[in-house]
Amino acid sequence: MSKVKILWADDEIDLLKPQLFFLEKKGYEVATVTNGHDALDHLEEFKDIDVIFLDESMPGITGLETLQKIKAKYNHLPVVLITKNEAENLMEEAIGSQIDDYLIKPVNPNQILLTLKKIIDNRRLVSEKTASDYQQAFRELHMEMSSGLDLESWPEFYKKLIDWELRLDSSDTDHLDEILTMQKTDSNKEFGKFVTKNYQNWIADEEGPVMSHNLMRRKVLPELSESIPNVFLLLDNLRYDQWKILEPIITERFKVLKEETFLSILPTATQYSRNAIFSGLLPSDIQAYYPDLWVNDFEPGGKNLHEEKLLNFQLDRLMKRKIKMQYHKITNTTHAKQLNDNILNALQNDLTVIVYNFIDTLSHARTEMEVLKELTGDEKAYRSLTKSWFVNSPLWSALQKLSEHKINLFITTDHGTIRVNSPSKVIADRDTTTNLRYKVGKNLRYEKGDVFEVLDPKSGGLPRPNLSSSFIFAKENTFFLYPNNYNKFNKMYRDTFQHGGVSLEEIICPIVSLIPK
Repeated sequence: MSKVKILWADDEIDLLKPQLFFLEKKGYEVATVTNGHDALDHLEEFKDIDVIFLDESMPGITGLETLQKIKAKYNHLPVVLITKNEAENLMEEAIGSQIDDYLIKPVNPNQILLTLKKIIDNRRLVSEKTASDYQQAFRELHMEMSSGLDLESWPEFYKKLIDWELRLDSSDTDHLDEILTMQKTDSNKEFGKFVTKNYQNWIADEEGPVMSHNLMRRKVLPELSESIPNVFLLLDNLRYDQWKILEPIITERFKVLKEETFLSILPTATQYSRNAIFSGLLPSDIQAYYPDLWVNDFEPGGKNLHEEKLLNFQLDRLMKRKIKMQYHKITNTTHAKQLNDNILNALQNDLTVIVYNFIDTLSHARTEMEVLKELTGDEKAYRSLTKSWFVNSPLWSALQKLSEHKINLFITTDHGTIRVNSPSKVIADRDTTTNLRYKVGKNLRYEKGDVFEVLDPKSGGLPRPNLSSSFIFAKENTFFLYPNNYNKFNKMYRDTFQHGGVSLEEIICPIVSLIPK
């Protein structure tokens, strides 16, 4: 490995000989100049400088003026400002000019060494520590899963997996990605067994886990303030890992009061999970009580056209007071701009509900567009694109406007998605749903080991389109294909993000309450 090269600009460079000698003994190569002009000339002549130490007070042009000239031309170069001046305004100006560290004279050699370690070796040191810590955590997570997880511990276990996935994302540990992927696959295998064993009992138990159909009743409506506006934001298809990527941005303006999870009902698909959220009912009950508001999979027509009406019915049933509610569904850029322009109208409502469809649109567009598939080749890239969209979206602009006012904000989703890569053949009649992660139909034939089957739809809180209808849900990273054109569709859908089935990513969803800072 070649030596790290330092350029040190200080008009009292002769007084720094002990520090220079110390750095050379440690293997660093140091070039010295006594003013800003010479520093700029040196950079122009020698292109291999790795880090600059810059005295703030020098004759000719000051350290800050030199810093601005360096950043204008060599923005990638790390710069450490060194000064005798401890004035707060100077520190703020230096930090605002994007310095990488700030040292107060007299500087001792160990301070300088620590700064260099942070700047030059930071990525390597973080990578090595992360790799070491994950190898230990891998064993602990494996033991935890092997001991048998219950309803409370599965979400916590999943959060730990996501935490490690995000930590590995931000460090140079590509060699561990495959191990983590295998661990997630094993976890989903065990989670599939857990759901298969317990799901129908959860549905039958009024006091069971928090799920789509009781989310509003258990986690949102009791928290609605009577004195300040409440905003409920549902981001369609938002996985827990995507929430954790957006959280640092959102918490610039909002404070998290509570971060919890709930379980999406099956199928983990918008028609079922979101209608259940807004109605406060299982799909079988929606069909029974409001038959004109439920459309079965094989029937023509939109499947989520009555959410506002269903929500009003739920509010009328459960709230003791009359709620002034406004509902917005954002499905295109025109709707998004209108929402941003008029967002402060939310301050006149008791409850404003916003359903934002971008992430769902992204996952579907990724399936159909090769360029998007390339841009979001894996989970890390998918998270990155989600973050880029959010930062530049009218939604974030609208939320920033709301953050200037006293409100309660709830952020959640209806279900998540999983990247599928294991095809499983299904034989069915023409009325069977086309979804890749679940099927509802008559006389379904399938690989039993790949699915969670609900032969009696009522036991899963599901409608029965026909007397002989049953449901199957893909487990782990499986996706269903018909025998016709099998190879064509296998190639088309492999490594795409899908939803509707049984996985940690699809079922364990965030529900977060926040207030402005």
